[in-house]
Amino acid sequence: MSAPSPDFRPDIEGLRALAVAGVVAFHFGLTALPGGFAGVDIFFVISGYLITRHLVSEISLTGRLDLLRFYARRARRLLPVALFVIAATLAVGTLILSPEEQALYSKGAMFASAYMINLWLIRWSFDYFANDAANNPFIHYWSLSVEEQFYLAWPALLMLAAWLRPGKRTIMLAIGIAGLVSFAVCAWLTPISQPWAFYFSPLRAWEFAAGGLASMAPAWLLQSRPRLGTAFSLCGLVLIAFAYLTFSEEAPFPGFLALVPVAGTVLLLLAGAAGVGDGILARNFERKNAGLFSSNCVNAALALPPLQWIGKVSYSLYLWHWPVIVYAGMLVEELTFAQRLACLGLTFALSALSYHFIENPIRRNGWLMANAARALVPALLLTGTGVAAAYGNAALAVRAEDPEQRAIAASAAEPATARAKACVEGYDTVTPKPCVFGNGQRVIALFGDSHADHWSTPLIEAGKKNGYRVETWLKSSCRPSRFSYFVTKLNRDYRECDQWREQAIKEIIAARPSLVVISELALTSSRKMAAGKGEPDTPDAVWRAGLRSTLTSLSKAGLKIAFIRDVPFNDENIDTCVSRALWRDKAPSLCDQSRAYAANDQMAAVEREIVTSVPNATYVDLTDRFCNATTCHVFIDGQLAFRDQHHLATPFAESLEPEVERRVISKVGR
Repeated sequence: MSAPSPDFRPDIEGLRALAVAGVVAFHFGLTALPGGFAGVDIFFVISGYLITRHLVSEISLTGRLDLLRFYARRARRLLPVALFVIAATLAVGTLILSPEEQALYSKGAMFASAYMINLWLIRWSFDYFANDAANNPFIHYWSLSVEEQFYLAWPALLMLAAWLRPGKRTIMLAIGIAGLVSFAVCAWLTPISQPWAFYFSPLRAWEFAAGGLASMAPAWLLQSRPRLGTAFSLCGLVLIAFAYLTFSEEAPFPGFLALVPVAGTVLLLLAGAAGVGDGILARNFERKNAGLFSSNCVNAALALPPLQWIGKVSYSLYLWHWPVIVYAGMLVEELTFAQRLACLGLTFALSALSYHFIENPIRRNGWLMANAARALVPALLLTGTGVAAAYGNAALAVRAEDPEQRAIAASAAEPATARAKACVEGYDTVTPKPCVFGNGQRVIALFGDSHADHWSTPLIEAGKKNGYRVETWLKSSCRPSRFSYFVTKLNRDYRECDQWREQAIKEIIAARPSLVVISELALTSSRKMAAGKGEPDTPDAVWRAGLRSTLTSLSKAGLKIAFIRDVPFNDENIDTCVSRALWRDKAPSLCDQSRAYAANDQMAAVEREIVTSVPNATYVDLTDRFCNATTCHVFIDGQLAFRDQHHLATPFAESLEPEVERRVISKVGR
């Protein structure tokens, strides 16, 4: 190891190691660290600390900032290896991903190359039928985009403060105000619209500001109080450990919860800063002497060689770990612990290679360091090349699609008839707005959530053939069964559904339809979707009572009811799975599910018993169109059966029209 500079902070290198270890452990599932994603917040605070310290020092010494030189250093440090990993990920993706996936994720690569993927993800996360983000090999670049956007705005803020009134107090006031405003909006928006609070850089600025304020705290306050410094470091480590061990993906994060890892990082940075002023920290580290750390076990641990090495390659580790585990998960259905360890080994190997042959050589290159233009011009060219290459890869992927691939993509993209007419109401709606299809004299009412909606396509056609018009009462994620439940999108109980449901039942009864067709997401399916996320569960008894209550209200009003059993549940998006299998010359049956997992037969038996016990109610079970005694199929009669994990693909739903006519209308509706 070369001699460190007088300003070298081994504690910060160790903090980087803690940060990247949390993120990698969380994504790889190697340890029980459900909150390991908070490692990104540690990185944000460290960046705010280091960048603010550097900028304020330059302003104090020269009264100005050499922005070109600043951005040249950032470009040498961050850009080359980031673009190299993007290029490598795109190249490997051509062998693993289907053309449709390649086209989608190449757009992500394009935004990642321009450090704007966080903005793309904000829009992407609002799409109810968006592909699973866990398959996006570039999603981890969101934090790099936030950081680069911080680098653009932060120098301007500090220079403005110094121009208004020279002195560190004005700069600290500006940082404090910016941080408070950012935190207030972030905390307010987290439970309302988490994607904005999570991805939008101005709402993460308070974490950088916390690090910036810590960098300006006078070190002498702790230099003369070693016990206080030790207490700071111990408390900081406890806070980070608490976040790693207790947070979860479904927690309202960042918001107030992000204060925990941010505060922990600030405390550790303050404790480590106590001996920096005269270079004693670096000299003691070089001599492998505990020195300042002799009374501080936390800082001594952070200075250990293994953590120093991990901290040194932490940037490359962060870049490589996610595409490695994403692609491994696509190639192997269920990764074993040993396979995850192998992925970890591959990640470390790639990180070491990219650090030693790309990241560090370019960062320390004398020719590039000579003046800012030598670094910035190639940086702009590299960025443009990365964006162009990603765009070109997306275009090539679209051209590579064969007719079968295009048919799968079209099947998955085509909405059900009711949804296509904007008849499925959103989460915030409390007043039903029924849609009418056809002009028959008799009425069929379709009532339920998106799992009722996907039956709208065959039901509307069957109704027209038999002289019915179909009126729909549909709302996203709103079961017709009378019980309250938690929904992830709102991060709370779905109160709007409870209000909407009661009004819809009243309107359906008032409309006096010949038949009410009901369907909803099975409780067992929602439990599979929520597995491991710590969401509140609905007891079976509550669901049974809620279903019976809804059916009884409609039955007592003299209405006939056809309750359609929910479709099988799949453990991944079926359009992606089938498309990927065909791209690799595999059979679509590779994506089939066991009936024991997919069909929910035990709960369906309870459901049937409840429905058939209510007068005028009939249970309609079309599971035999998907499953035999042991297996539930996802590609049936040459058609994609599901658009995602649990919604019917519309062309396949159209093919079920004869079954709906025979089993629903002909037997129940006349």
